[in-house]
Amino acid sequence: QVQLVESGGGLVQAGDSLRLSCAASGPTFSSEPMGWFRKAPGKEYEFVGVISWSGGSTFYGDSVKGRFTISRDNPNTVFLQMNSLKPEDTAVYYCAADPEGNYRDLTDYAYRGQGTQVTVSS
Repeated sequence: QVQLVESGGGLVQAGDSLRLSCAASGPTFSSEPMGWFRKAPGKEYEFVGVISWSGGSTFYGDSVKGRFTISRDNPNTVFLQMNSLKPEDTAVYYCAADPEGNYRDLTDYAYRGQGTQVTVSS
């Protein structure tokens, strides 16, 4: 069974930076595209970004483009660098792996982590 574990969340002030990590494990996991999503209270899941299996391609949601960066230094670990954080970035952040079709749709991913809370105070 594949497991995804996010870490790095916390409470920061507006304008600060934070880096989230997502570690994948399991005997059946191999290099897969991995995405980040977030969910704020009372809102739907929002696509944050995705990185290809090689790390050579990334795509971002409009609300984070230019502020967030996704990277991976090995097939099993993905990072989400978040700069210039805003209060509206407050959410639970999830990583997901192995999209079956639409990488912007969390339901298309085969695996998902439990999430890590990010809170940005004004």
